[in-house]
Parts: sequence; C-alpha cells; structure tokens
Amino acid sequence: NPVHALGVVSVFEQILEAIPEDERNAIFDAYIGALGEDAAMYRNDAGELEAAVSGLPEGGLSPEAVPALAAVAEKASSGDFYYCKFFAIGLFRMLELAGAKEPKALESLVKGLGVNAEAVNKDLTQYKSILSKLSAAKELMAEFLAREKKKQAEREAEKAARAAKSSEGGDSSEE
Repeated sequence: NPVHALGVVSVFEQILEAIPEDERNAIFDAYIGALGEDAAMYRNDAGELEAAVSGLPEGGLSPEAVPALAAVAEKASSGDFYYCKFFAIGLFRMLELAGAKEPKALESLVKGLGVNAEAVNKDLTQYKSILSKLSAAKELMAEFLAREKKKQAEREAEKAARAAKSSEGGDSSEE
C-alpha cells in the first residue's frame, strides 16, 4: 500500500533526520528487510505518491484523483483493508503535500476512504505529540551542546592564561 509506505518513509525521515544519510538508509533497509519487505519498493511507492499528490490542485486530494486512495477505498468497502498507524501518518503526509491544512480536509478524506476516523485521529494525535517531544528534545540537546562548547572554550582560555602566567613567572626568575 503506497499510503502505508509513505507513512513509514516519513516516520524514518523525521525521527532519524540527525543521523547521517548512509546510516539512516542502512537502518531503514534493515528494518524493512526484517519485515520481509523490499525497502526500495517502499521508497519508490512513497516517492511516486508524493509526486502525484504534490501536483494536485488545492482541495483535489480524493480517491477519485489518486489511484492509491481509490484502491484503499475499494479494500475498505469490501472489508479487506488492514489499518495501521503508518497508514494514518501517510494520509497526514499526503494532506501536507497537497497543502490541505484544515481538519475538515482530513475528515473528508477519511470519510471518502471509508476508514475509521476515530483511529486515524487518535493515531495522528499521538504522532504529533511524539514529533513535538522529539523537537523539544532536539532543542534541549542543541542548548546543552552550545553551553558545553562555551564552557570548554572558557576552560581552554583559563588554561592558556595560566600557561602564559607561569611562562611569564619563569622568565622573571631567570633574570
């Protein structure tokens, strides 16, 4: 499911953004591989869906406009759809790419797909909370690193001053 793939790729990109790209890709490949899936297919499906959604006019995100959503709607109506949190995140990412910022856009999309709106809202609330906490942690880490860098510079300046003072003291005793 391309919407699920977009959700998985989005989570990995957001949570592991501080890790170098080659390591992030290795972690992603290992995770998807452990599931018995193809990481390249996930990336490809997510990329194709991003491209399709990015080109839509405002308010144009619907099962009629996006074949991947039409497939989801069909599976949901037949009772053959498996919902998970990554799907909700994929929907949210699609709405971001389409420029739909109103809560009604999500409600309309979920209703059009025939997916459980309560589960989607609950999962997206949890996801947004996690992203907010992650952002706060990154900010705290940046402040900590800046403070430690400043302390290190002060220690080095003190050390240099002591070295200069002791070198001056040694020169005067020789005279």
